[in-house]
Amino acid sequence: MSEQGSIRILVADDHPIVRQGIAVLVGTQADMTLVAEASNGREAIQQFRAHRPDVTIMDLQMPEMNGLDALGAIRGEFPDARIIVLTTYTGDVQILRALKSGACGYLLKNMFHKELVDTVRSVHAGKKTLSPEASYQIAEHSTDDALTPAEVSVLRLIAAGNANKQIADQLSITEETVKSRVKNILSKLGAQDRTQAAVIGVKRGIINI
Repeated sequence: MSEQGSIRILVADDHPIVRQGIAVLVGTQADMTLVAEASNGREAIQQFRAHRPDVTIMDLQMPEMNGLDALGAIRGEFPDARIIVLTTYTGDVQILRALKSGACGYLLKNMFHKELVDTVRSVHAGKKTLSPEASYQIAEHSTDDALTPAEVSVLRLIAAGNANKQIADQLSITEETVKSRVKNILSKLGAQDRTQAAVIGVKRGIINI
């Protein structure tokens, strides 16, 4: 099939081996053509503007500008852009953040090749597609109480190894307020202690380290 009639794809990932793997996979599909590659979010935006691909496959963790920011920027400029997030991150908060930013698909890098090409076709056809693991993560935490922005700030400082007094100083709040927020964080995340809360926060994509 000529490039004109095929699904034109842009791949954005900072790992050359991942880009190469996708390039080989796309090359074996009669209805797909890889038109551009990018190694960070800024390049992804530039390549999108230059090539206007039908479908973009975007990693989340990239240098200079991450995939989430690039996704938001591309969708802001091109509201019809169809972008699939391809990542190692399974956190439900991260997944919802990507979907709210306009992602049409969310796949994990451990998925089968067939799942990737099927997702490209279905997103190109205008459908939203989540990997089974991503759907499970969202379903599992759908009834959880979300942390408030103030609690997320405290959790981020906990993860950085700060004690309550240091957190209070940095956020210009009292130590009592910090203790109260820590208590809420532990309760909402179902964590036994501060360390576990930080681990859960990273795993679910509530905070990044």
